[in-house]
Amino acid sequence: MRRLVSVTADHLKPSGIRRFFEIAATMEDVVTLGIGEPSFTTPQHIMEAGIATLREGRTGYTANAGEPALRRAIARYVQRLYGLCYNPDEEVLVTVGVSEALWLAMKAVLDPGDEALVVEPCFVANAAAVEMAGGVPVMVPTRVEHEFQVTAADLEARITPRTKAILISYPSNPTGAILTYEHMQQVAMIAEKYDLVVISDEIYERLVYDVAHVAFASLPRMHERTIVLSGMSKSFAMTGWRIGYALAPEPILSAMKKFHQYLIMSAPTMGQFAAIQALEHGDPDVEEMRQAYDRRRRLIVAGFNELGMACFMPRGAFYAFPSIQHTGMDDDAFCDLLLHEERCALIPGSAFGASGAGFVRASYASSEENIERALERLARFMQRHGWMQPAALPITSR
Repeated sequence: MRRLVSVTADHLKPSGIRRFFEIAATMEDVVTLGIGEPSFTTPQHIMEAGIATLREGRTGYTANAGEPALRRAIARYVQRLYGLCYNPDEEVLVTVGVSEALWLAMKAVLDPGDEALVVEPCFVANAAAVEMAGGVPVMVPTRVEHEFQVTAADLEARITPRTKAILISYPSNPTGAILTYEHMQQVAMIAEKYDLVVISDEIYERLVYDVAHVAFASLPRMHERTIVLSGMSKSFAMTGWRIGYALAPEPILSAMKKFHQYLIMSAPTMGQFAAIQALEHGDPDVEEMRQAYDRRRRLIVAGFNELGMACFMPRGAFYAFPSIQHTGMDDDAFCDLLLHEERCALIPGSAFGASGAGFVRASYASSEENIERALERLARFMQRHGWMQPAALPITSR
């Protein structure tokens, strides 16, 4: 009998995140810091905009590239925040979340065998998107001593004649790192020197702390070679609405549209109209949630450091990435043991790439109460195995 499964599917690695979620789902009383999803519900006025769409009977498809009013709202939004100028008719595409936008970007840019530099640790779908598009992901490791920021040297050492693109995701899932302007300039220099496309996933753009987000496409001469990916899920607590978008120069976006039109009729209609409300009136909601995440960020980082799990202060997204190297355990084994002994779920850093080994990802999108419960369980776990001083055991509110 002939082979029924494609080589691409056979070679694609299962998600390292999903395995822990599936195990945790079979257990009772699990405190999880594993899920990268806001604990907030979508703000009421945004929900009402979506509900109004249903009540008005607008339940059919929109334009394939997205409701024109939403594309115009996106163009106004990025110009207001970042000074970016995009033609809503030719350079803005509404997608089913950023996941679709990422695949479209890869498919539009890469020919079979082309290489894309993928900065890691990174979201588990990043390398997979390159493979599914027929490309070859070349992983570019980053280090905690650089706060997981990629450098020109990191990139240049891995460039070959087949290199076509660089994929960066800052603010970062899983590390919470941002890319400073200086480091952005280094990436831009490499992109220009080797004539590469930059795919910049900026889904956490509004969730930054102590700094201001800089859109990569706003750097000199980067607009014409950058695909910007973002959406509504994280900043506006709209994960289930499934609205993302891509911004790119017309030749690139036109190529993305070709794949989009055969894959998707349109992104969810009610989600698109809710997104218009969010982009035009949701700034106060974003700021309220951002301040809550900032408090949780300080709570969880202080807790990890008290437990002897060295953790740098993340400046974006809603993840902390503490080290467990002093335990001598493999991060996968550490998380598995923690889950079974204390019913506390973290994600192994190695699930996000080889340079995540020795770390674990913790999401502080969860409530402060949940974070404190997780820290208490972690404290028992660490003390039981002799990985912390007993005096550090109490974890209290900050």
